[in-house]
Amino acid sequence: MRAIGLDGFSRGWVAVGLDGETRTISFHAGVSEALRGPFDRAGIDIPIGMTENGERACDLLARDKLRPHVSRVFTGARRWLWQEFSDPDRANSEALRRDETRVSRQLWHLGRKIMEVDAFVRAQPALDVREVHPELVFWRLNGHKPLPPKKSEEGDSLRRRLLKRQGFREIDQWLGEARIGTGAKRDDVLDACAVAIAAREPEGCVPPDMTGCDAYGLPMQIWY
Repeated sequence: MRAIGLDGFSRGWVAVGLDGETRTISFHAGVSEALRGPFDRAGIDIPIGMTENGERACDLLARDKLRPHVSRVFTGARRWLWQEFSDPDRANSEALRRDETRVSRQLWHLGRKIMEVDAFVRAQPALDVREVHPELVFWRLNGHKPLPPKKSEEGDSLRRRLLKRQGFREIDQWLGEARIGTGAKRDDVLDACAVAIAAREPEGCVPPDMTGCDAYGLPMQIWY
């Protein structure tokens, strides 16, 4: 099983590859570049499959598992937000006019990457590319218990320990010299590792069955 885990950062994507006992990390400007090499399954920390009004059952189910940290799962991704608007205030005004929820600034700024991945998966339907939420993966690795914030010293340390238990002996080197100069943050690297774990050997997904696809046939499921 050749698996890849992707997590986005300001300059592009962190890609962690798992092939047997071999683990690799690389940094790419675009998702098509990151997924150019052969793989059996890829996971990516970005919404795949969107509704017209931004409501997805998978987001609500993921939030329920992560309680009390529900805000770790962003909600409300809609294609029209970024297709029709370049300004979040105008987009949110239109959302309110449609009697829909507003989009958060955090999610708004992920728009370019969301649309990049959306175009890629729609153009490459034969590839096994799945939406993964790293916080759900860490929750799984931590015995289904919530973790401290990932940017806190305690949260960073716990996530590193959990990854080392999964065989990531390289993680300290990746967080140090391998990451320097790329623009990726520590939590971007940690998240990409978690996504790769779920891509290679998922424990499950929400919802657990294929109950929801969007207008383009993309599944709305979050794996972990």
